[in-house]
Amino acid sequence: MNGLDVNSAPAIRLGLFLTVFVLLAVLEYLAPRRRLLYSKSRRWTCNFGISFLNAVVVSVFLPLVGIGAAVLAGERGWGLFNLLGISSWLSIPIYLLVFDLTIYWQHRLFHAIKPLWRLHRMHHTDVDYDVSTGNRFHPLSIVISSLIKLALILALGPVAIAVLISEILLNVTSMFNHSNLKLPDSLDKRLRLLVVTPDMHRVHHSTNSTEHNRNFGFNFPWWDRLFGTYQPQPALGHEAMHIGIWGYQDHHSIEILPLLVQPFTNDEENMGSD
Repeated sequence: MNGLDVNSAPAIRLGLFLTVFVLLAVLEYLAPRRRLLYSKSRRWTCNFGISFLNAVVVSVFLPLVGIGAAVLAGERGWGLFNLLGISSWLSIPIYLLVFDLTIYWQHRLFHAIKPLWRLHRMHHTDVDYDVSTGNRFHPLSIVISSLIKLALILALGPVAIAVLISEILLNVTSMFNHSNLKLPDSLDKRLRLLVVTPDMHRVHHSTNSTEHNRNFGFNFPWWDRLFGTYQPQPALGHEAMHIGIWGYQDHHSIEILPLLVQPFTNDEENMGSD
């Protein structure tokens, strides 16, 4: 299972990213959940520009994160799975569950610890909510997240294919649950049993401070229910709810350079409920 060609992984990820992005972008256009208030072209240029910058930062400073770390762990016999001799087929679902649980708690820490929140806040200051929002994270928060993933990989020693699946799953579900896609209520209710849906995660992007501390899950919806952070719907409803952070809803929230310096400014956001 560790025979995965490391060199082919980026092409696989890029191909799936583009396929899912185009599909969701078309579906958003055909069946939008909310009316977007700001220029999509400016927001997309900003959000995907930041995403490209993040990819460069990780490839330069943390080249062994992900599949490379899994291959190294396998060759050296590092990690719990290797020490216990757990079969590859069993280790894959275990790793995916532990990985997603780790991302859930990482997300909660980024909200609870002020320096981390100031980095993560950039993601929440998107003035609208669509498929591009899932790619909008500060480079420093991406580096921290990548180091956490690296530590998890070295601690568990998953096979390379498990890491590739986890990265693809996180990327795809992030685009899906941030999409401005209107799903039939009956379908949304059923999907929430297995995955985080756009309506579920949109609550987390409310300007209401209570609501943006709910629904932290990215892939699987179970952790929020298990740890008491689940909220089914926003108080104002999805069409009327306000997106973003009060005090960060001007043109500076859709320009790359102001966003990169935003965590280091002295201004304090209004964290009160609307």
